[in-house]
Amino acid sequence: MPFAIIPEPALIQERDGFFEYTGLPVIEGDFQNEASVLKEQFAQATQTEAPHSSIFSGTDAARKIICKKDESLGAEAYTLAIGRETIELRAGCGRGAYHGLQSLRQLFLSSEKIPCACIEDEPRFGWRGFMLDASRYFYSVPFIKKLIDALSLHHINVFHWHLTDDQGWRLPVPEYPLLTEIGSKRTDRRFSGAPSRCGFYTEGDIREIVSFASVRHVEVTPEIDFPGHASAILAAYPDLGCTGGPYRVEDRFGIFDDVLCAGNDAIFDLADAVFNTLTRLFPSPYVHIGGDEVRVTRWSQCPKCNKRLAGAGLKEMPELQSWITVKLASMLAEKGKTAIGWDEVLEDSSRYTLPKEIAVMSWRGAEGGKAAVKRGHPVIMSPSTDGCYLDYRNCGDVEEPGQWGVSTARQSYSMNPVAGMSENEAALVMGGQCNLWSELIYAGKIAEYMIFPRIVAFAENMWTPQVRKDFANFAQKLTVHRQRLDMLDIAQYRGRLK
Repeated sequence: MPFAIIPEPALIQERDGFFEYTGLPVIEGDFQNEASVLKEQFAQATQTEAPHSSIFSGTDAARKIICKKDESLGAEAYTLAIGRETIELRAGCGRGAYHGLQSLRQLFLSSEKIPCACIEDEPRFGWRGFMLDASRYFYSVPFIKKLIDALSLHHINVFHWHLTDDQGWRLPVPEYPLLTEIGSKRTDRRFSGAPSRCGFYTEGDIREIVSFASVRHVEVTPEIDFPGHASAILAAYPDLGCTGGPYRVEDRFGIFDDVLCAGNDAIFDLADAVFNTLTRLFPSPYVHIGGDEVRVTRWSQCPKCNKRLAGAGLKEMPELQSWITVKLASMLAEKGKTAIGWDEVLEDSSRYTLPKEIAVMSWRGAEGGKAAVKRGHPVIMSPSTDGCYLDYRNCGDVEEPGQWGVSTARQSYSMNPVAGMSENEAALVMGGQCNLWSELIYAGKIAEYMIFPRIVAFAENMWTPQVRKDFANFAQKLTVHRQRLDMLDIAQYRGRLK
């Protein structure tokens, strides 16, 4: 295939001739920050065994990429005019320029001879996300940077960083040092006498990752889970629970009864300190506050929670979660941030109505998203039932690694975030996201195998206009694209696409 660009551009018009080069062409004009990233990526490519390594060995002064700002183009749109001696890139701002350069990067990885063409491109959805669970398994900074770079190659523009859960707290909060001193460590019970699994990201680590992502136009959105999935918090600060403990950082996986005490005002002091840290470290306008899988067993037996229920004018114990969600969202709004919650935040919220600006991430299927847009909420579609959970097996083969479910590349490619919605409802859909939960994914290479190529299929799904999508064409392009992933030292599932 002459191009095999993924995601498929909105328009490709081939012309006579070829752009031939022997080294990265000189990049002139606007968008030099984005050009410098491409140069860095080429320098790193010299460390791999490329099938045509000469293109990485220097600069081809006879060939040029000329970058021009064109304010008539949308924020993420770009055009490429590939001629025999020059390639002209036009974009409205750095984001579009970066996407255009990454499409060129794909072509450069595949050949020293590119057909002349005119390419016009822009995304279908604005939120094209990927979530990494760093609580169940603590991934290193170099791995996360490698992953973000690979995601940006495919125009994925949001890195959702799941930093806390029952099995580990990974965020430093100066006012609550025990969160990392105690909450970041747990016993590894897979082997007798095995050492503890531990780790957290320093402020320096976080700034490094956020900066690395920013120059690649990837937004890092943090997630802190409240009020459920709180075992790591309670192990560090047992007074924040309903019973006072004892608690431990969980070494099991599942859903647990012990959650933050809804009747204890001190949980909001914690939330305020956490939100201050997130505001300081993450420029993203969004903070994901979790809100999923909250059991009310302890609340029902807790005098403080029962007092809170009566004082808030509520009747059913599950309604306390919506009361907490509204309060947390209000706290974030005061700091200039918008809350995102998993689709459970919609439940039991008739008395404490959620602010319209809260975004809902629909994970249990599409129904949560459909219910949310009917209430006027922005929505991110991430249904576990339709190709968005990459910890599920790639196919039905029991020998494949992964959780009990199956998410095929075809599902990742075909999930329609706006299916069954009216035009007004569809306008509230920000886009979609794939998630990798790491209970069983205990190494970066395993993570890569689970992520690729399904995230590649999903990227085309979220970017390419519906009328240009074709799974058979994608599968054919992937035969070329797999070689690019190999050159970037990315492990991948190689079975037949289904």
